[in-house]
Amino acid sequence: MGSLLVKPHKTPTPTKIPYAVMITGANRGLGLQVVKDLLASNSCHLIATCRSLGGEGSRELEELAAKESRLTVLELDVSNPATFSKVAEAVDGIVKENGLNALVNNAGIHIRKGLEDVTVDDMAQTFATNTIGPLMLTQSFLPLLKRAASHASDKPLGWQRAVVINMSTILGSISSNDKGGLYPYRSSKAALNAITKSLSVDLVKDGIITCSVHPGWVQTDMGGSNAPVTIEESVQGMLKLFAKLDHNSNGGFFQYDGSVMNW
Repeated sequence: MGSLLVKPHKTPTPTKIPYAVMITGANRGLGLQVVKDLLASNSCHLIATCRSLGGEGSRELEELAAKESRLTVLELDVSNPATFSKVAEAVDGIVKENGLNALVNNAGIHIRKGLEDVTVDDMAQTFATNTIGPLMLTQSFLPLLKRAASHASDKPLGWQRAVVINMSTILGSISSNDKGGLYPYRSSKAALNAITKSLSVDLVKDGIITCSVHPGWVQTDMGGSNAPVTIEESVQGMLKLFAKLDHNSNGGFFQYDGSVMNW
């Protein structure tokens, strides 16, 4: 992999600050940068998860947590819903009566398979992580999201109150698919977008809004070094977007810069 383009990074300062944010898949890439920027820009409580702790893959995240009392790191495999209730109990102990204002379903996998080599296991594994995991995690954390929405009922709809943000991709857009292939990833994210839309209808009555976000083609392990958008640029844009989410955003599909994506 070639060297990545490094551009000046200016930490955003969201004007609306939630009490507590949880983000999955936060040990590297976009998730880790979201953690860093939120720690630098505001005083919210952060719950960051990764699939396994104690190894090289989680080292930087755990080192951050050792320095920052506002950051709690929890082990969570989003493809294993049987563990979700235990994680929800741990988060409950952190947020208490304030509840959880933002659940960012960021963890995901990208198995690059075409028509000739895709397998049942490829499809099942990808859907377990990218589609079923976010849905069942939202279900498990719904009591904490509802509590936050009720506790902050004087606030307008948005992440000061309660939001579910599903990390999607332009590759999950059916109308934008003009190249085919990538069956596991495309279909799992298209299904996640459908889940986002249903959640937006079902949860808005409880003061919770839901949207899908495309982070751009980013210079991560998944996106590769030739991607045009740096991790810092993507996260700066997304945090600005998160802070601006309101009733008009519910059920939407947005790019990191706030522009509306095609389903």
